[in-house]
Parts: sequence; structure tokens; C-alpha cells
Amino acid sequence: MMRRFTKNYLNYTIITLVMVVFAIMALATPMKDSTAFLFQKITVAVILAVSLNFVVGFLGELSLGHAGFMSIGAYLGGKLSLVIITAFGLENNNILVLIVALIVGALCAAACGVVVGFAALRLRGDYLAIVTLAFGEIVRVIFTNSSDSSFGGALGLKSPSFSKREMYILAIIGFLLILFTLFVIQNLLKSKTGRAITAIRDNEIAAKAMGIDVTKHKLMVFVIAAAFAGIAGVLFSYSKPLVEAKSFGYNYSIEILIIVVLGGIGSINGSIISATLITILNEKLTVYMTGDNAVYKDLFYAIILVLVVIYNNAPGLKNFREKYNFKNLFAKIFKPKHDPSKIKDDAAKWDVVPTKIQMDEVLSTDMVIDNTGDNNADIGERGGNK
Repeated sequence: MMRRFTKNYLNYTIITLVMVVFAIMALATPMKDSTAFLFQKITVAVILAVSLNFVVGFLGELSLGHAGFMSIGAYLGGKLSLVIITAFGLENNNILVLIVALIVGALCAAACGVVVGFAALRLRGDYLAIVTLAFGEIVRVIFTNSSDSSFGGALGLKSPSFSKREMYILAIIGFLLILFTLFVIQNLLKSKTGRAITAIRDNEIAAKAMGIDVTKHKLMVFVIAAAFAGIAGVLFSYSKPLVEAKSFGYNYSIEILIIVVLGGIGSINGSIISATLITILNEKLTVYMTGDNAVYKDLFYAIILVLVVIYNNAPGLKNFREKYNFKNLFAKIFKPKHDPSKIKDDAAKWDVVPTKIQMDEVLSTDMVIDNTGDNNADIGERGGNK
């Protein structure tokens, strides 16, 4: 029971506890604006990492256009919020307006996911990565060259952002959206559809031979991942006074992919941990590496990525990886007292166990062949003591 809970509900429990503690701290004591903003950035990064891992880790397709879907949610969701707030004279921090913007941003990003999915269905590997990368750059260029009255152009779109004092509310909403993301993706992966998706990843030809609709499942994965990227984009727009297209360049897509790789491709919990640590690290490096030293931040990311790739693939570290990993650590912590799968040796004494054959009794078999009438042999078994 404990092992099943650890596998299925541990991440929900931890995220819920963090959200509750964060809410209590925000309400009980004045929280620093930077702390609330950091937690809000973590929620955005987690949603992006988990949704991209759905494509890269479980479908097995390389996508470099996740920032493009995010920008669609940020721009269209933010623009709709401004229109509603202006038309009805509402406040910027209206929760209902934010919910509407989240829904619209997700739907618009999902619609673009359908377009990209259809275009990329016949592509794999590097070709698919190039197409998704081109999509992200096309979207960025469109928003950059838009008019000031539509999406703000190069100067950016003014967004209905929460104030710094209200940023903790946006962070709590982000935690709730993380739980929703995990609920949708993890339950989908445990279903028949999820098994079909992983079968496509393992061997697409064999999946087709088994009757799996590869086109349908690939398109579905692209759409779901794009929708959650759009949700993350809306949260991002509410945390910034201006939404600028340069924030969604291909470097940001690669940064999300790095988070997925560092956390482990195909690992939901790994993506959550990696997104949290990388976001915190990025904030600290931004503070300490300013001016000419800012270029070393990307170099630091590159070194970490190379080290992780070496650690995951070096044959000499295989025994170390199998012995020291999070799976074995959690198994030791939540190990049940009695494991029914392990059968203990029978230490009973032969002379006191009545169901055992006495050691002084030896079974013998005598074969008697009767050749009186035909060639058929009658075999009789007799047992006796010697």
C-alpha cells in the first residue's frame, strides 16, 4: 500500500504541502516580493517542463517550439484580459478574468498545436526539431512586428499583471495549476491511451502493426502539451508588466528542454525537481552574474548538461547509478515491514514436521513385466521399507 501511494500520490502530497505552507507564510508574515515572484516562476517552469516531457519523454519526439506555444498563451490570454478589464471596468487582479484568460490561452495554444502536429506527423528526430523550432521563431517574429494597437509590437504588450504585493496569489494559483497538470498527464499515462503512447515511443512500426492509430495519438500529445504551455504563458504574462516577444526565443525553448533532460527524460517527478532547482539557480546566478559576467551563466548550464549526460551514459558509473538513486532511496524509506514476494528459508526440523517424509523411509519401485499373452506390459508400483 505504501509503495503504491509513493508511486501515485507522493508528488501531489508534496506539492499540496508546499502550497499550504507557502499560503500560511504569505498570510501570517509579510513575504518578500522576490520570494513570491520566485515561487511564481517555479510554478511556470514546472508546468512547462512536465508538458514538454510528455512530448519528449513519453512520445519520444523532439520539440523545440515550446516557447512558441507559451507566447501564444501569453499574448492572446493577456490581450483578452485587457479587453475584458477595460470593457467592464474591473481590477487587474480579478480572479475570474484570469480564469477566462487561462482557458482562452490554452485553447489558442492547443489550436496551434493541431496545426504543428499535422505538419510534423511525418517527421521525426532532427527534422521535427527543426520544424518546431521554426514555428517558435515564426510566432516570435509575428508578435514582434505587430502593430502597437494589437499586440504592442517590439515594445511589448501591456499585461494586466498582479502587483508585487499580490504575487503570492498568483503563485498559489500556479500551484493549483501544477496539480491539475499532473492530474491530467499522469492519469492519461496510466490509461490505455498512455500505454499506446509509450508503445509508439518504443517502436512505432510495432505499434502500427498492433492497430494503434499513431496519427491520432501523436496529435493528441502535441495538443495537450501545447495547451499546458499556453496556460504557463498566461501565468507568465500576469507576472510581468510588459510581455515582450524576445522573452520567447529559441534559447528559452532549449532551456526548458535542458530542464527535462536534467530531470530525466520520461520522469515526471524528475521534471518537477529539475524545474525547481534550475529556476532557483537561475535567479541566484542572475543576481551574482551581472554585466560582462552574465555570459558565464549559459556556460554554467552547458557544463551541468554535459556532466549529467556523462553520468547517465558512462558505463563505468552503471553500478553507482543503480545503487545510489532516488528510487532506491525512497524504497529504503518506505520499505514495508514484510515483503510477501520474498520466501524465507524453511528452518524447520525434519524430525518434528509430520508432513515431511521420514528420512529412514526409502521408496523403491519394482517393475513386473507379464509376457504371457501379448507384448503389453503391466507396471506395478510397490513401496516398502528397507
